[in-house]
Amino acid sequence: MTDVSTPITQDLVTIPRKLPEGPLNLVGLTREALREALVAAGTPEKQAKMRTGQLWQWIYQKGVRIFDEMTNLSKEYRVLLAENFVVAIPEVVSKQVSVDGTRKYLVRIAGGHEVETVYIPETDRGTLCISSQVGCTLTCSFCHTGTQKLVRNLTAGEIIGQVMLARDDLGEWPEPGRNPVNTARLLSNIVLMGMGEPLYNFENVRDAMKIAMDPEGIQLSRRRITLSTSGVVPEIARTATEIGCLLAVSFHGTTDEVRDKLVPINKRWNLEALLDALRDYPKVSNSERITFEYVMLKGVNDTDEDAHRLVELIKGIPAKVNLIPFNPWPGAPYERSSNNRINAFAEIVYQAGYASPVRKPRGEDIFAACGQLKSATERSRKSRKEIAAEAGIG
Repeated sequence: MTDVSTPITQDLVTIPRKLPEGPLNLVGLTREALREALVAAGTPEKQAKMRTGQLWQWIYQKGVRIFDEMTNLSKEYRVLLAENFVVAIPEVVSKQVSVDGTRKYLVRIAGGHEVETVYIPETDRGTLCISSQVGCTLTCSFCHTGTQKLVRNLTAGEIIGQVMLARDDLGEWPEPGRNPVNTARLLSNIVLMGMGEPLYNFENVRDAMKIAMDPEGIQLSRRRITLSTSGVVPEIARTATEIGCLLAVSFHGTTDEVRDKLVPINKRWNLEALLDALRDYPKVSNSERITFEYVMLKGVNDTDEDAHRLVELIKGIPAKVNLIPFNPWPGAPYERSSNNRINAFAEIVYQAGYASPVRKPRGEDIFAACGQLKSATERSRKSRKEIAAEAGIG
């Protein structure tokens, strides 16, 4: 295992919010950064806090992106804003809708790169699965995104922009004069389970989620946001203290030997180190359990012995176990466990006192299910044999 003193921030280029020859995009700026930008553009210091609050509400509570439509600002001030700033979000290149109502957006960001975002409607909620990186560095062998090379981190604006474009598509911005707090939420939950490892892009993820949770903006409760990590141990505690959201862990293996192949980050922070960090997670409690995500792979990690080992490993951690039937993709080196095997595994976990729901695959017909996300422009040409060889199962 790599010493924890080793820097874990990836050496990636994040496209700056301001291009040298263009206006500054206000989307994704923290409140303090927004205030500083307004002052630098000529807003009097005494007005800066008020102007920041006004713009914040227009952008994140009302979804307005044209300064001329921000009617509580003077015409002169709107001109100043238009000369120095823009309110821009990523472009939706295409939208696919599954037979089950799941929507998958192909989203273009700065530099022409593309990521995928998925909206999953359910009877009691609407969940948006958002991406944090272009591609992924973790090369988890069962995940389609893991076969795509990592390009760069997303900016905070590109992350929160995915929430904003989904609200556009859902028609969820409030009508003038309507209180957004008292309206039904089509987009009620966020999961950071799309492309990329969120904890390798911590600061941008944190800033974006603070915008999502802001009571004068999009107004999502921190308990309606779940961050999923493959196990970046040094950043796990920061998730609780600096974001405060719920935590999920891509677990998938009950021995280091198996998890090394399925989730290669395990070679850096093994099961013991990961579980120690989870036991110390500042927000873990019976009411805020850690979710262990466990993809069911036929003949790999789905035996009764695996189930019993899993129960022993997580003993003492308030937790639930989400069992995920493997979602196949072209060239995948694995097969989905049978329903009988999944149900038997779930029963062992349940009898040990842990909730063990089996996730219903959503959007499989449009490749929007868990582990299937991968943008078309960055699509790998790897064969099944090459992928299996990298996973160490060939």
